[in-house]
Amino acid sequence: MYRIVRREAIRPAVTLLEIEAPLIAKKAEPGQFIILRVDADGERIPLTINNYDREKGTVTIIFQVVGATTEKLNHVMEGEYIQDFVGPLGIATHTEGRKKVAVVGGGVGCAIAYPVAKKFHDMGAEVHSVIGFKSKDFVILEDDFAAASSVLKVCTDDGSYGEPGLVTAALKTLIDEGNEYDEVFAIGPMMMMKFVSLTTKPYGIKTVVSMSPIMIDGTGMCGGCRISVGGETKFACVDGPDFDGHQVDWDLAVQRSQMYQDYERHAYEDACNLFKKEVQ
Repeated sequence: MYRIVRREAIRPAVTLLEIEAPLIAKKAEPGQFIILRVDADGERIPLTINNYDREKGTVTIIFQVVGATTEKLNHVMEGEYIQDFVGPLGIATHTEGRKKVAVVGGGVGCAIAYPVAKKFHDMGAEVHSVIGFKSKDFVILEDDFAAASSVLKVCTDDGSYGEPGLVTAALKTLIDEGNEYDEVFAIGPMMMMKFVSLTTKPYGIKTVVSMSPIMIDGTGMCGGCRISVGGETKFACVDGPDFDGHQVDWDLAVQRSQMYQDYERHAYEDACNLFKKEVQ
């Protein structure tokens, strides 16, 4: 069992949990993830590590309530426990040897993009960050990105904060201004990562994306997280989660990500109804 030592509601339906997990905190690096179960009857879900404190022995995750398990997780309070918390899994993001990078985050994916941006910064690279959200109400980690970036662009779909429009437009502007990036790192909704990759491809800029497909065991055994990269089958849990965005078969990845949408929606509705009954 793993104790919740801190819980913070960051934005509507976006929650931060700091969890006591000293063995994971000892080994964790930016880009890696954990797999958790809320209770003994729960499903396993992967969540990328947002932060870790080796001295305190804690690991921080940030998640958005989108399904039944995240709905359950959002009802676990400070001082309570979750059943399983396994990791760190996956290959850490490669940050060595970069002189100038652009980090692009979308929505709650910014919780994953931030530790990568910070690691690039700590390694001595010049970091330009572009983060995008639906509206001002959903902006997270702006101050953290500002501290790790020499250039920060905040975009909102509705124009209620920062620059109006998509992160791809802001990224293209930075490139067209003459910024020569060793690498662009992108994490967020799958369609966002696809179009970031399409934006950088004509310029020949190396683009790394962090993939989070359907995942069950996190060891490569189940094959649920398979994606096609450069015509080869890869498993996000053991070969990734970082891949060359110009080599990912995005059409297949998007198709597979939508396979269980109806089931997930019904499971989420059942979970919400269960908690409503408990409150009543």
